[in-house]
Amino acid sequence: MKKPLVKNISKLRWVPLYIFFAITLLSWWIGKNIDPFTQVSTQLLDVKKDAIGRLYFTERGDKTYPQFVTSSRSMLLNGDHSDTELVEFVVEQQNGEDTYSRVSIKKHYKYWSLLPAIMAIALCWITKEPLTSLLGGIISGALLLQKYNITEEVFVTELMTKNAAGVLILYLWLLGALMGIWSKTGAAQAFGELMTRKFVKGPKSAKLVAWCLGVLFFQGGSVSTVLVGTTVKPITDKENVSHEEVAYIVDSTASPIASQLAFNAWPGYIQSFIYVAGVSFLATEVDRISFFFRSVPFCFYAIFAVLFTFLLSIDKAPFLGKQLKEAIKRARSTGQLDRPGSNPLTSKELEKATTPANYHPHVVDFFLPLIVLIVLAIGTFVVYGTPNVRWAFGASVVSAGLLAIARGMRLPALIQGVADGMKGVVLGSVILMLAITIGSISQQAGGGQYLVDLLGGAIPYWLLPICLQLLTVIIAFSTGTSWGTYAVAFPLAMPLAWAVAGASGLEHPMLFMTVCFAAVMDGSVFGDQCSPISDTTVLSAMCTGCDLMDHVKTQMPQASLAAGIASILWTLIVILFC
Repeated sequence: MKKPLVKNISKLRWVPLYIFFAITLLSWWIGKNIDPFTQVSTQLLDVKKDAIGRLYFTERGDKTYPQFVTSSRSMLLNGDHSDTELVEFVVEQQNGEDTYSRVSIKKHYKYWSLLPAIMAIALCWITKEPLTSLLGGIISGALLLQKYNITEEVFVTELMTKNAAGVLILYLWLLGALMGIWSKTGAAQAFGELMTRKFVKGPKSAKLVAWCLGVLFFQGGSVSTVLVGTTVKPITDKENVSHEEVAYIVDSTASPIASQLAFNAWPGYIQSFIYVAGVSFLATEVDRISFFFRSVPFCFYAIFAVLFTFLLSIDKAPFLGKQLKEAIKRARSTGQLDRPGSNPLTSKELEKATTPANYHPHVVDFFLPLIVLIVLAIGTFVVYGTPNVRWAFGASVVSAGLLAIARGMRLPALIQGVADGMKGVVLGSVILMLAITIGSISQQAGGGQYLVDLLGGAIPYWLLPICLQLLTVIIAFSTGTSWGTYAVAFPLAMPLAWAVAGASGLEHPMLFMTVCFAAVMDGSVFGDQCSPISDTTVLSAMCTGCDLMDHVKTQMPQASLAAGIASILWTLIVILFC
């Protein structure tokens, strides 16, 4: 009886290899033999004049001064699509007024554009090993785009970008250095002991501290996951809270909180995508930011995601997936914080303090760098409109190092701590870089654009919010980014919602557009959270010491329930009140 079972298991081991070769060959064949579908995409811009009369528009908090051409001089609008990377800024006369837009060429390989994401996600689910899975997806995308010199045309190109350099500096150098110094000084251990004496009396209060910090650090995304994850890990580890629980709390109080307490960079970034010509309540930047805040009560997924993590923290969760229940039972009864056979995104260098014998840990080693980090992050947000996270982490590392030396640690021991810290986050940083790379490859292949085009047909007004939610979930899950999904989906969703509202004769078109806006916001966040190729998903696992796929699988049931409730509420509001 045992031999057939062993034989079947042996066969299953080859399944990932079959998938890899099949999708790789298919990607190569499509790239060689099928021409991409090319189209002109137009995005309306809210253009203003500065003090000296120059035209500009604001995007991501920065002013852009483009050179506009008239529609008669536009090569793209007149059919010259020879340069597929070309972007033009066009001014047209409509009803006696100038209308400004950004015109660009978009291309995709229809449903074949999703092959890189399908490869990466399928291999992740089967092998539970993200490194090779992401590499497989990148290879598939490179062959689809006919970039055969993958080292030079993909990796070097992506690693040379400002975004990639910023990620390496922040998550490999600065985060690794800070965690290493805390490990060497025993700062995290001292903080954990203090919290245990003063506040934490068991797993419930440890989780509640994690949830409260997630709300406190409401900048969202990578900032929140890194701060909360590294801060609470020593506390929750001491109280036998499974890494799956902590990763879920950290991840679901990051972007969802940022969209609710949106005193951060989100409104300024998103408003640039939701301008619709002729819609008075979206006419100016101030109007669009006000519209953003009016939509907050309708972001039901974010509300329920945060609520579910709070209920989990106080052991009152109404629903938990089977694997998360097993993780909780395992950690409480055996003290095993990870599933047997798992591959946590951390290393032995960061698992325990390596404090020199002549150095006495103190909570000031933890609190001073953390206060410096928070003050600088919030201060730069207040002054410049966006938090400068690298400044904040850099100053935090410097303050931690100087404090350790002032308190008696020798420089060689401190440098050894920095080196150990960097070693501890190497794997997570590599996976993070691969996630960013496959996100870029997926966007170049046009997967998101294809899905947007697929939705462009006639839609009943009451079904539009759910369609937008599903669309953005698929895009964000496939590309691993919520912000990238906003850039793709909002320029379609807002004009479409306005047109559907008019065609359906709705009495309250503004409410309808608010619900559609919330559906795009929440669908993007949900898809991003559940994607194993998302940077915030990787960071949540990395900073809490959790296996990446264990985090994805234990988070998804609760997140899916929150998304389902949100879709029902949007539909009811649209039917009853619009």
